[in-house]
Amino acid sequence: MSFSADWLALREPHDKRARNVAVLDALANSLAGTNPIRIVDLACGTGSTLRALSPRIQATQHWRLVDNNLSLLARISAPSSSRVSFTTTPLDLQFDLEAALDGPVDLVTASALLDLVSELWVERLTTEIAARAIPMYAALSYDGCAEISPADPHDAAIMQSLNKHQRGDKGFGPALGPDAAGKAIVRFQSLGYSVVQGPADWRFAPEDREIQAEIFSGWASAAREVGDLPLANIVEWLTFRRDEVAAGRSSLVVGHVDFFAAPATTR
Repeated sequence: MSFSADWLALREPHDKRARNVAVLDALANSLAGTNPIRIVDLACGTGSTLRALSPRIQATQHWRLVDNNLSLLARISAPSSSRVSFTTTPLDLQFDLEAALDGPVDLVTASALLDLVSELWVERLTTEIAARAIPMYAALSYDGCAEISPADPHDAAIMQSLNKHQRGDKGFGPALGPDAAGKAIVRFQSLGYSVVQGPADWRFAPEDREIQAEIFSGWASAAREVGDLPLANIVEWLTFRRDEVAAGRSSLVVGHVDFFAAPATTR
């Protein structure tokens, strides 16, 4: 499981706008009085969570950024602040999750990760985090919902195929896809954690042409891989979508969920 640096750069400003402010506030409030703060960011990509979150934390921070893609790790940049430092750690989280969490850690973060992993992996993640009594901030988990304007007769079938594709194996076993945030929240609560959650939807206006075009192309590719729809229907849908995007008539909302899970006591 990995993504291109170009895609991550394209989505980062939209991710930043989508992050739920109430969840971010709960995170910041929970860390008040902790200094320095040691943070592990799982599947960090090029460091978007570091760049989005570090200005909100009023303390000295050291980030351990974990990913299995050396090319993405090499592209990481941090805000120019004397309060923020980071190291990169190349690990495959399917096999080395425990190693990623070893050592002193005050917060675990992950963005756009949980919907790509299996229920068994989420159980493993929550168990390891709870055993260490560490809080977790999990952002931008896809929830299976989308609103597309203008409508097309093929929209529902495309979304059904997309959500089926989202539940396929992304390298961690059958993925939770749209069920990820809900499963993780219930799991944390069963382990005695309190959870603040909220929507973190992508909202694209007609002028957001490039990312809409990329998303629709990706959805069409997913539908083709699933194989439940006639190829002609997928092509017809994608052609319509591309035409609407190019004409500046397309808007799109893609549902995501953020949450912050805090233990009753910390280490």
